[in-house]
Amino acid sequence: MKSRHKTLGLALAVAGAAVSYRNVARTRCLTWGARELDVTRVMPGDELITHPDIVSTRAISIGAPPAAIWPWLVQMGSGRGGVYTYDWIENLFGLNMHSANEILPQFQDLQEGDVQALGDKGPRMRVVTLDPERHLVLFSDDAHWVWSFGLYPTDEDQTMLVSRNRIILGDWSAPARLAYQVLMEPGSLIMERKMLLGIKQRAEGMLSGRRAHATGAIVESG
Repeated sequence: MKSRHKTLGLALAVAGAAVSYRNVARTRCLTWGARELDVTRVMPGDELITHPDIVSTRAISIGAPPAAIWPWLVQMGSGRGGVYTYDWIENLFGLNMHSANEILPQFQDLQEGDVQALGDKGPRMRVVTLDPERHLVLFSDDAHWVWSFGLYPTDEDQTMLVSRNRIILGDWSAPARLAYQVLMEPGSLIMERKMLLGIKQRAEGMLSGRRAHATGAIVESG
């Protein structure tokens, strides 16, 4: 009897957390940093999954032009430049992530059709759209996940980096879907927020370094 009461109590607690999350926090979780324009705009890749179970659109403003951000996107991936988030968490799942702090020339030749595997057992992501300095779209081979990146200039040296995920859960059970919402969606925010901040820090830092170098060169020559 006690065991049954504990199970019922746990189920009620999970259900309560799920209701609270849906009503209060879910929209913010799935749209962190994004403007209404970013959330509602159509992005390349949206057409690949027209009826997703989950859509997240997260964004960050970066004080750099698209040309300074694009190389960091192109080199992302397992065994490549990493994804600029918490590597130790990614590597608990065998994803072989080692976030680079510099642009890696050997990973700048990404092409449409290239396939990147997320670890040995993770999904295989195929590059389906590569529009330099504008859009990069990855599509899983099982057709359950589209990951799209968009670079949208807002000023001469200011760009919105938008990351959109469209996901199909397929034949998942209702409890599994609930668990995904309550646990995985907030978890994805933690990781993706770190990724977006990491790209911002790297792009702005490199641009600042180039400007400082150029200024120093001018002062020296003067």
